[in-house]
Amino acid sequence: MSAGSNHDALLDRLNRPVQDLRISVTDRCNFRCLYCMPLAEYDWIERSEILRYEEVERLARIFVELGVSKIRLTGGEPLVRRDLHDLIARLSPLPGLRDLCLTTNGALLAEKVSDLKQAGLRRINVSIDSLKPDRFRQITQRGDLEPVLEGLFAAKEAGLGPIKINAVIERGVNDDEIIDLVDFARRHAFAMRFIEYMDVGNANHWKSDKLVPKSEILDTIRKHYAFDEVGRDRGSAPSVNYRFSDGIGDIGVIASVTEPFCGSCTRARLTADGKLVTCLFSGTGHDLKTPLREGKTDAEITEFIRSIWTTREDRYSEQRFEALQSDEGYRAEDHRKIEMISLGG
Repeated sequence: MSAGSNHDALLDRLNRPVQDLRISVTDRCNFRCLYCMPLAEYDWIERSEILRYEEVERLARIFVELGVSKIRLTGGEPLVRRDLHDLIARLSPLPGLRDLCLTTNGALLAEKVSDLKQAGLRRINVSIDSLKPDRFRQITQRGDLEPVLEGLFAAKEAGLGPIKINAVIERGVNDDEIIDLVDFARRHAFAMRFIEYMDVGNANHWKSDKLVPKSEILDTIRKHYAFDEVGRDRGSAPSVNYRFSDGIGDIGVIASVTEPFCGSCTRARLTADGKLVTCLFSGTGHDLKTPLREGKTDAEITEFIRSIWTTREDRYSEQRFEALQSDEGYRAEDHRKIEMISLGG
């Protein structure tokens, strides 16, 4: 991947450039994690409405030309999409793309990692919210821990890196495993990322009393390990990172609820059915698939994307934080949002 092209930055109304694109390749998932998509059944997107790989490639190229230098593939669970390595092979050589990564639950990773690596994938994030098999099953409702761990170590064996583990911490669910997760990551040279429990979508019926704030997560770790703050990658990444003082590994915390980072958010999202979404907590998206399939030119689609981004003024997490601090409080159910399965985080 090349170092990026020179172009005028595409800025929104709060002077935030578009630099990161998260592409959901499917709304299907083989898990039903309680904080993400807890229901047994959903109204799935019709397969004919899901973007084809050549359509994803075309839109990705346009976004890279507009300033995107990092693409993350998500779902649902991206590895349930057939031949995902074919898409990676299309995206990895895009001129100007510095970073292509995958977020996965890891259940299918062991059998697919070789093809993914050969196609050009360099790094992954694997979601593991518990190292206890029974609890893992309870959280995911369908998943088993062992295949996920097999996938994690297969990725390490294949030479992917850095490999990050993501864990959403919920009070009364897995907040007693913070140190276990840190120890596991340090022992096996994985980077650990803790995520505050967020009100993404509507199905998880988010309540603030299940939130374990960043400050508490760090205090828990500090009782066992000394660490120093490194900051956000490129100044705009969601995670604030910390390096252990003994030199063994690092951790990060994504604190969307208690330390909103809307002011530095450079992320655009493309849903599996081709909608451009400008915030993780959006209620609507902008249809790119229709102009794509109607035969609009790259220039016309580029201009449409420009018109959307230049009017963007999302700052949902900051507004939620303000509401949580107010006398009126904050009720997640008052804010209808696109479900996590469509956005991919």
